[in-house]
Amino acid sequence: MDTLASPTLRNTLQTARKSRRLSQLELALRMGVSQRHVSFVESGRAQPSRELLLIWLQELQAPLALRNVALQQAGFAPAYRGAELGDAVLAPVREALGRLLAAHDPMPALVMDAAWNVLQMNRGARWMTVALMPSLAQLPPDAPFNLLDAMLHPEGMTRHLTNLEEVAPAMLAHLRDDASMMPDISPRVEQLAAQFQQRLGKRLLAQWPRQIAPVLTTRFATAHGELAFFSMFSTFGTPQDITLASLRVEHVFAADVATRQVVERWVVG
Repeated sequence: MDTLASPTLRNTLQTARKSRRLSQLELALRMGVSQRHVSFVESGRAQPSRELLLIWLQELQAPLALRNVALQQAGFAPAYRGAELGDAVLAPVREALGRLLAAHDPMPALVMDAAWNVLQMNRGARWMTVALMPSLAQLPPDAPFNLLDAMLHPEGMTRHLTNLEEVAPAMLAHLRDDASMMPDISPRVEQLAAQFQQRLGKRLLAQWPRQIAPVLTTRFATAHGELAFFSMFSTFGTPQDITLASLRVEHVFAADVATRQVVERWVVG
């Protein structure tokens, strides 16, 4: 196309490329185009075709929702649809998620979207959230719950972290990576960063230990004593629906025997 790329489109493409830590040359080689063309599009001097833009966004591993936004910014129709998780078409997905959560009980497991909204939890996750934030016990089971809000709350989960100095840099790196593809959460991520800075001061910027454990363990002070957990995340392979592409399942595991025994005692009974 001969028309120039809109400021919004070029900003979207630049931000997405930089979040993947790709140079213009690396991206150009992956797409089979010249670095000059990538530079022209990112500077607003040229606009890619719809076909090239889809390849561009694929190479940047952009979320499907962001791909639709970029297509619309370029004047093209969206390529992806998003069904509600409760829609009939996603019934097999809901069943699969339910089985996954149930299989992980009594250890906590929960389903989140890209904005860190909790959509489903198993028994272990419900127990853990109340153990870390007792005020949540008053909420109805189907009440909206956002993990970012829970971390920002004055009596929230991060208040009980006993190894915040170790966890904060990794947590912020993860959240900022999410915010680069989900700008709506960026203000809350930076609020959390400010809270950490206030609590840790210059220690927040200290280098991570040279020798670290295979996984990062998060430790909490609770009424049940110190509890230690680590997490794994599951996502759908090659999703073609915006809702499914945004979902991830966090599987939480006990990092020591004492934590496992506490969880089993209170969740299983």
